[in-house]
Amino acid sequence: MSDIAAELARVHSAFDRPTLRLLDRKWAPFVLAVFKSSFSRDRRSVQADRLHTQVDAYLADLRSVGSDVPGKNGRALCVQWMNDQWLYRETGEDGEEQYSLTSHALEALLLVDGLSRDRALISESRLTTIVDTVRHRATQANPDRDERIRRLDLEIAQKTAERDRLATGGEIAAASNDAMHEGYANLIDLITQLPSDFKRVEESVAGMHRQIVNDFRAEERPISEVLDEYLSKTDTLMSSTAEGRAFEGAFVLLRNDALLAELKNDLESIMLHPFALQLSAADRRSFMGTVSLIRKGVDDVLTQRNGLTTTLREHIVNHDVVKDRELERLLREINKELAIWMETAGPRSTVTAELMPGTLELEHLRERFYDPGAHKAPPPLEDVSAFAPEPPTLDAMRTQGGPLLAELRDAMVTAFSIDGAASVGDAFNNLDPAMRRPVEILGLLQIATQVDAIDRTDAAAATAGSDTEAFETVRPDGSRRTFRVPRIILTDDDTAALAALNYGSDHD
Repeated sequence: MSDIAAELARVHSAFDRPTLRLLDRKWAPFVLAVFKSSFSRDRRSVQADRLHTQVDAYLADLRSVGSDVPGKNGRALCVQWMNDQWLYRETGEDGEEQYSLTSHALEALLLVDGLSRDRALISESRLTTIVDTVRHRATQANPDRDERIRRLDLEIAQKTAERDRLATGGEIAAASNDAMHEGYANLIDLITQLPSDFKRVEESVAGMHRQIVNDFRAEERPISEVLDEYLSKTDTLMSSTAEGRAFEGAFVLLRNDALLAELKNDLESIMLHPFALQLSAADRRSFMGTVSLIRKGVDDVLTQRNGLTTTLREHIVNHDVVKDRELERLLREINKELAIWMETAGPRSTVTAELMPGTLELEHLRERFYDPGAHKAPPPLEDVSAFAPEPPTLDAMRTQGGPLLAELRDAMVTAFSIDGAASVGDAFNNLDPAMRRPVEILGLLQIATQVDAIDRTDAAAATAGSDTEAFETVRPDGSRRTFRVPRIILTDDDTAALAALNYGSDHD
């Protein structure tokens, strides 16, 4: 029996892929033309509303020249293309929805571009690339140590001979324009495949993302089992799919900054050849953007992988199984009540239901419930009176109190009326040590304020050239401290007023 049945099944499977379904549709030329005009290597995503407007404009332009186009508007077409897996819609960093091409659409564009331009034919450049690649892979595949050493020695000898020839003034054969153009065509074939390759890796990671999240939400297995599987898939994230394994192998080279810098220099050297003058400005700019294309592709894949890890971590931390089960139980009860109601309800019966539950009218909502432990008597206090220090005496407490105003008034009246004190400071310095505490200075200032002695200009002090005097204080512990206080002099009227104040307070 021939293999035609198996081949037919394989071809059917290929035509079921979104790439060939896009090329097989009636409006395939229009769809690909829109994708080619709206997206580019530098513009990988387009804001959703903007793409809808662009497609509407394309439809209007084509109708004006008599072209046959679909009858839907731009928004409906974009939604249809998204359902056909040609467009991917996501939320960007700015919070707005945007479209990007899937790997299937990129592959279709690549096929059309390859068929619409001059394809590289068999040439010395292409055969040399094949031979060099086969030799390199054969060296890696051969485990024979002697054979690998022989190949390396041969390569070293060839390169050494060429270096010696150039060092002795040997002629450097310049590459012809045709040879450079053939090599350029081979490179373009490889470079144009990179965007779709990177996109397939992104889609593979996104598919794994959705699968793991669905496993969490299904709750058909214990959460510990799902977590174990998540951690296992995280460890083998890039090696569990063919696209991931291919990217992981290439990533060793792609993350080598020195290699990429050397690649950029090599690209510049190629563009300095005279054949590059035959290329358009767009072709030269696209060719020189190869390193940026590689870096952008790597960053997109890593961003997708980091987003997967971040989303799953937040889901694990914030997922409340208890609330989900309560909601599931409530929905089950609603379905049960609905089944009972349907036994008697007519085909057009309705039920009035509020979208949001009403507010409960409660005068008071108990916030604390009865706790028997809150009503227990506290344990008895321990009797520590035997360790209590001796209580201070009344005199000791008075030494720590405020100024003795009555005693100070009597002392000032006596000092100025009988002893002939020159000033308040002079009278203070002649008092007993018990009356010369630092706080008594504040008492003296208060007494002087009561008889307006502070506001009075002291002509004698102005004449003497000094408006302050020293107050020698004695603390309760016997230590001494000197303070500079404004010089105050009490007149006979002031002493009489102070005496009257003390007389009035004694009779009160």
